[in-house]
Amino acid sequence: MQRRRAMSVLITATLGLSLAACGGGAADDPDTISVAYHRYGNTLQVDQWMQRVKQQYEQAHPGKTVKLDPVVAPEGEYLSKLQLRMRSPSTAPDVLYEDSFNVNSDVAAGYLEPLDDRLAKWPDWEHYIDTTKQAGKAQDGKTYGVPLDTDTRGLWYNRELFTQVGLPDDWRPRTWDDVLAAARQVKKQRPGAIALDLALGKAEGESVSMQTVEMLLYGTETGTLHDGQKWIAPSKGFADAMGFLSTALAEGLTQSKAQIADAQYDKVQRDELVRDGEVAIRLDGSFASGNWRDSGWQDWAKVMSATPMPTQHGQAPGTVTLSGGWTLAISSSSAKKDDAFEFIAQAMSKDNVVEYATASGNLPAREDAAADPRVLGANPLNEFWIGLLDNTHYRPALPEYPKVSQQIQQSVLDVVAGKPPDEVADQWAQQVSRIVGPAGTRAG
Repeated sequence: MQRRRAMSVLITATLGLSLAACGGGAADDPDTISVAYHRYGNTLQVDQWMQRVKQQYEQAHPGKTVKLDPVVAPEGEYLSKLQLRMRSPSTAPDVLYEDSFNVNSDVAAGYLEPLDDRLAKWPDWEHYIDTTKQAGKAQDGKTYGVPLDTDTRGLWYNRELFTQVGLPDDWRPRTWDDVLAAARQVKKQRPGAIALDLALGKAEGESVSMQTVEMLLYGTETGTLHDGQKWIAPSKGFADAMGFLSTALAEGLTQSKAQIADAQYDKVQRDELVRDGEVAIRLDGSFASGNWRDSGWQDWAKVMSATPMPTQHGQAPGTVTLSGGWTLAISSSSAKKDDAFEFIAQAMSKDNVVEYATASGNLPAREDAAADPRVLGANPLNEFWIGLLDNTHYRPALPEYPKVSQQIQQSVLDVVAGKPPDEVADQWAQQVSRIVGPAGTRAG
């Protein structure tokens, strides 16, 4: 799942026109609520879900109308356009499809309505997986978004290729060294294959931070980027993560530097190489198989399996994963907050969450939906990925995070370019201190 950078400073006239189109009828009509969401590429399942919920809501509330307002744009532009709409009550939607990654920044801007009082009266809130509730919670401790879906991350591996090179098809690495050892065995016997595929390229943006570096960092003794009070910089864990990447790159275990630099690698080549049996291990999310299925590779489960990412030295809890996800939130400027929450409650019913999860390939945030046979039967590995939620982590949902993340991505580019990992880690710590101020950091 790709994560977004901070809001773009480039605003075109076309975007302005779309703002004007958003206002009007729904804002003025007391019986009409507007719902803004992302419709682009592989988010078409979101549109189908919204259409279904609109029909259900209007049937259950005679005289009420839902104005669906899909934003057709790439992911980064969607967030930019949504934030622009939220600036004015005349253009702000009543309900918005909100990335958990953006909750804190939108709360800081005053765009979102706290939901705690309403959630306390909503019986379904008890059915949500406790860890997924973090997705909609802001730094002030209040909840601003009801989570729809989530994901987890681990190591995908090709069982057939493993068997060819003498590795077990029920692989369960205990340490980082075990991961490197398996990759080295692949490289020795299948030198043309990618032994360990990682998100490393500039074009991959937030995936580099979350899916590569933080999956390593959160498995070290340091264990986190932020301890709830301060950012951990300098960080031995960060230096160790850079060291792991430096080793893998220096030994030629990852994709080539040309592939890392290719903006199309993640969009096209990565999945094609997996389907062709040319990737042994891939650090990625639970959602990867959904992309394979949508591309026509229906029997992917005969070839691919998954195992948890181990901690650095096998220390407790033994494995590490990170999660993200999307929520539904209410605009603070909405004059129809009760109706807006009724729509959210309808959208997040167990059956609607199950329908969405089976169509999209994402994991449901509701515990009862995650245990539903329809979800478990939709993907043979769903039970495995859902099981990782018990010990998952979320990125620091703080206003400074996007800038810290950009420095993480720059650090990886420096390691790819051949800079010593300790030097890169020191430079990263200096940049974090510059971003948040020396008083906002501590060594760890």
